Formats: sequence, C-alpha cells, structure tokens
Amino acid sequence: MSEHHKVIIIGSGPAGFTAGLYSGRALLDTVIFEGQQPGGQLTITTEVENYPGFPDGIQGPEMMEIFRKQVHRFGVKSIYETILKVDFSERPFKLWSDKDNKLYTADTVIISTGATARRLNVKGEDKYWGFGISACATCDGFFYRNLKVFVVGGGDTAMEEANYLTHFASSVTLVHRREEFRASKIMVDRARNNPKVDFMLNSIVEEALGEENNGIKKLTALKIRNVKTNEVGIYPADGLFYAIGHDPNTKIFKDFLDMDENGYIKTIGKSSYTNIEGVFACGDCQDSVYRQAVTAAGSGCVAAIDAERWLAEHS
Repeated sequence: MSEHHKVIIIGSGPAGFTAGLYSGRALLDTVIFEGQQPGGQLTITTEVENYPGFPDGIQGPEMMEIFRKQVHRFGVKSIYETILKVDFSERPFKLWSDKDNKLYTADTVIISTGATARRLNVKGEDKYWGFGISACATCDGFFYRNLKVFVVGGGDTAMEEANYLTHFASSVTLVHRREEFRASKIMVDRARNNPKVDFMLNSIVEEALGEENNGIKKLTALKIRNVKTNEVGIYPADGLFYAIGHDPNTKIFKDFLDMDENGYIKTIGKSSYTNIEGVFACGDCQDSVYRQAVTAAGSGCVAAIDAERWLAEHS
C-alpha cells in the first residue's frame, strides 16, 4: 500500500521548512521527509548571526526547531525517513523510503536536499567542527576578528575566502598540498598581493588540536605536514576553513533531472522549475554560489509558490 500526498518535500533545513510553511498555509496536503540529518546543515552549526529576526544571534539547532514548530502549526507533517529512490517518469510521482522500502506517491515534489561540504577526514575534525572548523567564511568569518585562521584549498573559492577573511582575522594562512593552484591567475595574484595572507604550500593538515573547558570546545592548533620533506609542525590556530568544495545531495535524481557537471540541479530562469513538470528544486541542491540560510529560505518560498500555481493549473 502506498501513501499519497499533494506535496512531498524531500529534505528539511531553511529551504525545506520554508517551502513547507508556504505550502501548509496554502492548505495543501504536505509532508516533509527530514532524512538522515533532520534540520539540515544548520543543526551542526553553532552561532547564527546573519539571519534576519535574531538580533542576538541563535544556535543553529534551536533555529531549525523554531522553523519546524512553525511549519507544523500549519498542518505540515515531518516524516523522519530518508528517500532512497524516486521515479519521476509518470504521475503520480513515486518515492521509496528507507523504512521497509515504503512507497509514497505525490502530485508534486519539492527537492531541498542541500549540499554537503567536503571534509579532510582528519583526526579532531568531528570534535571541533563548528567549534573552530567551518566550511563557510561568509557565514562564520565575523567570529574571527583579530584571530589567526587557516584556509585549506587551491581553487578560486579558497583564494576568495582567504581574502574575505582578512577583513576580520589578524592573519590568514592558505594551506595547499601542491605548489600549483587550480585557481585562476587573477585570484591567486589577489591573494598573494594581500599582506595578511600567507601561503603554506606542499602541505596538508593532519590533525585539529584544541581544548575543552566546562564542556566548551575550542580549536587551538593544527598539525601540518610538508608532503615533500615530511616535516611536521604544530601551528597555533583559532580557526580552520575548508574551501575544497561541496557535493550536492542529488544522486538519487540523476536519472530524471538535468544537472550541471557538479551535480547541482538545474532550474529554469529565476523559478524553481526543473526539466520535469511538477518537480521543483530549492536551496543548496541547486545553488552552488551563495549557499546561505537566508537564500535557501527564499528559494523554498519560490518552490512552494511555483508548486501551488502548478497544481492549480493542472488539477
């Protein structure tokens, strides 16, 4: 037996919850599959200060719980299962979850599965993620005023984030495993010409070190190895930023939806429409540029309005 809904949202976070909020207020039968990480990436974020409406800032998990309660108020239901497989070849659309391969069907689907920052998978990374280690300079750079930070990466994003962090940090050290960069020459030159940016080439971070007092964790140093000499050093560090890319969580849709070379879902113009009518995408799974909570929420609003109008036209 399958379970049918007017609107199924795959993925939570700011995009999914905002889509659910608008869909619920439109009195559409809507459910949100919250997946393996209910609340999305913000649930592993500490302080959020760049989302409007929270003048004193707010913890990421608390913020997502507020979003969730607001959505539930309008009759939207959270399903704490993960969608493993979809079939968008015919309507109603079919979706299977990880709960005994249960089948769900929907008239419309909104995809808000987000993207996951690539990690180094080094010792101490999990412990200090969100407590000194971040993958978003725009989100967290403000917290590192007059502090010493490191950036890992060799592409345009790494150069851009290193330069951006100099607005706050006392010094920025860019760590790269090779001498050559993937970044464009103009971006490398900008970083090299910035007096607050230093380069540590042919080097890799091997371990994140820190301390914990009264349950509060804090990154304090990095163990870095030179890959040519094998020399290992311990370097004081207040922050470590990863600029090695993100992977959109879109693999289960690859047989149906148009994507770019990196797996981000292509949407049509400024809308959330995909190449399949009735399937919409919002948030970081289709945004490789901004990746902010507020832009994700805005695109969730767009997706819900698009879905509502599409349903009205095709009922």
